[in-house]
Amino acid sequence: MPEYRRIWRPGGTYFFTVTLLERRGNDLLVRHIDSLRAAVRKVRQRYPFHIHAFVVLPDHLHCILELPEGDADFATRWMRIKQEFSFAIPKTEWRSATRRKRQERAIWQRRYWEHLIRDEKDFQAHMDYVHFNPVKHGHVARVIDWPHSSFHHHLAAGTYPADWGNISLTDNIGHE
Repeated sequence: MPEYRRIWRPGGTYFFTVTLLERRGNDLLVRHIDSLRAAVRKVRQRYPFHIHAFVVLPDHLHCILELPEGDADFATRWMRIKQEFSFAIPKTEWRSATRRKRQERAIWQRRYWEHLIRDEKDFQAHMDYVHFNPVKHGHVARVIDWPHSSFHHHLAAGTYPADWGNISLTDNIGHE
């Protein structure tokens, strides 16, 4: 079994990818977006963190979170967000014997991807990645058209222009 090494930096800013167990054709996160938002709000009340960027796609999410000074415990936050969301939605998924034995829902992959943001260039690259992700996955042609994204907050704040990240068919002509 691989040895997972995480970097625990108190007050750190992290990029995360959190994924559903069954991704193919699964729209659980956007179908239950209000439950996911409520789970994040509830966990933030008990375990504070700052959201720099957040995008929810049908089967996974990406975000950049900053932890409070002296606090490096992102694992508890993700465990609680996943639990709160899982408790809030109907139990309709198939569960393996192992998951039944452990009394686990079959909603989330057990692990998630995390990356400690190193500097301003790294931060901006991950901000752009988060906000461009719905276009990358073909859900929309314009970043502004994806409703489940912090892009709209950043647009209002002037961080991004309204046409940022738009694609067109002519963008790739001659570039193979």
